[in-house]
Amino acid sequence: MKRKIEDEIRKLSPGDLCCIDWYDASIGKSLGSGMAVDVPVKSWGVFVGAMGQRSRHIILAQNNFSYSDGIYDIDYTAVPVAWTFGVTIILKNYLASDDVKHLLNSFLMGGRRTERKVQQRACNHG
Repeated sequence: MKRKIEDEIRKLSPGDLCCIDWYDASIGKSLGSGMAVDVPVKSWGVFVGAMGQRSRHIILAQNNFSYSDGIYDIDYTAVPVAWTFGVTIILKNYLASDDVKHLLNSFLMGGRRTERKVQQRACNHG
């Protein structure tokens, strides 16, 4: 099963609209007997990439906020590959590669959405 999922992930390209089927973690509450802890989830979005050092995650952009002058913000879901049991491509190349680059850059910036200005101090020795 794991190999099949990895093969399906390799078929994804950044910018593809897709659906990821995965099992969410139990939060310790039960609707009945307490026996079923797997919570199946379907997450739809634009595939940004699969990344992570210790644990690979599928990154799906779900909302893209395009502000002025190339400043973007992104709402995303990060699904652990190990929890994934299905990958469906809904539409190949849903977003153009330039748009996907903006999404990826916004994701990698981790919340810093504006230009960063560095203040330098003049030092006068005299």
